[in-house]
Amino acid sequence: MSVPDVNIGVTEVERAPAAAGGPVILQVLPSLVTGGAERGTVEIAAAIVASGGTAIVISEGGPMENDLKRAGALHLKLPVASKNPVVMYRNIARLQRVIESYKVDIVHVRSRAPAWSAKAACQRTGAHFITTFHAPYNFSNAIKKRYNQIMSEGERVIAISEFIAEHVRDNYDVDPARLRVVRRGIDIARFDPDKVSAERMIQLSTRWRLPDGVPLILMPGRLSRWKGQAVLLEALTHLRDIDFRCVMVGSDQGRTGYRRELEGLISSHGLDGKVSIMGECNDMPAAYMLSDVVVSASTDPEGFGRVVGEAQAMGRPVVASDHGGAREQLISGRTGFLFPSGDPAALAEGLRKALSLTPEERARLHDEAIARVRAEFSKDQMCARTLAIYREVLRAGAGQQARRT
Repeated sequence: MSVPDVNIGVTEVERAPAAAGGPVILQVLPSLVTGGAERGTVEIAAAIVASGGTAIVISEGGPMENDLKRAGALHLKLPVASKNPVVMYRNIARLQRVIESYKVDIVHVRSRAPAWSAKAACQRTGAHFITTFHAPYNFSNAIKKRYNQIMSEGERVIAISEFIAEHVRDNYDVDPARLRVVRRGIDIARFDPDKVSAERMIQLSTRWRLPDGVPLILMPGRLSRWKGQAVLLEALTHLRDIDFRCVMVGSDQGRTGYRRELEGLISSHGLDGKVSIMGECNDMPAAYMLSDVVVSASTDPEGFGRVVGEAQAMGRPVVASDHGGAREQLISGRTGFLFPSGDPAALAEGLRKALSLTPEERARLHDEAIARVRAEFSKDQMCARTLAIYREVLRAGAGQQARRT
């Protein structure tokens, strides 16, 4: 027996991880490329397994499949990134077959296109349907808003920040009793300054050809226009009196035209030799440790913004756009500096303040930033709160079933 058009067969169904008495949780998202939603999916899958449940993920695949495997989860491939109505309709039967074959209790969806198929499959099978809002989805007309609305129709609707929860309340018809805020979590076991060796920092510094004793401005994030790389480059032109190096870290994900545009801006702004665009970095804790200040310059509000949390977990000052999830993470003037989105001069002023911190001020910021992340934004808290929502939904379902019988 096999799922139509799915890369699994009966032998894999028979090998599906089975936890005695534990719930079977299926998470669905378009792909497993590097990103906040994808990282959260892997982390929740690991928590499900650790708690005695069965974790399954459906996507079109990607480089994080190996992370899922190491977490003890099962990954199945389906064309769930497609927005083609025919494919989305066919995905209903595909998901239904998976739910029935693996005896799935809860389907947790993290994106709009697969959510339409997943909700219909849950209605056919009786599985519970949960959604997570990862971003403030834009809409310019009623049709687009209705397309987005599916993410507000879960038995529980998870918002990854108070900012996203407010967006959901303001724009969609959601019973407050169904809405939960579960902030994204930082892996404080990995992002811990005490665990980064000098050897790792030296290796990365050598790879990036960083000069000794020159302050480093670090901007992590995939190369995408809304991430604000161009805003940072213009801001750097206001700092010609300061000796610095700037490294932009992140994949262009095929956006070679935008990368060339940024390289052109580096030259036209006279920043050759001072700014480098690197690809993916496989040791971000070491990258943060090398930095003197970290930049998050998104021009559109981010639902959470892991860069802000990761940098603070490493005790680094952050200069971030004053909108979205950054406002909830960063205490301006104490753990970093907020600036009006898209304002290069204001960003430059924030960078100047961060680079001018005295050793005593930097030490205080270091301690407060780390303590704040560990108290409010840890991965363990995110996982515990998500698992609690799963249990809540299962209890409510069991109670409804008992009342019916």
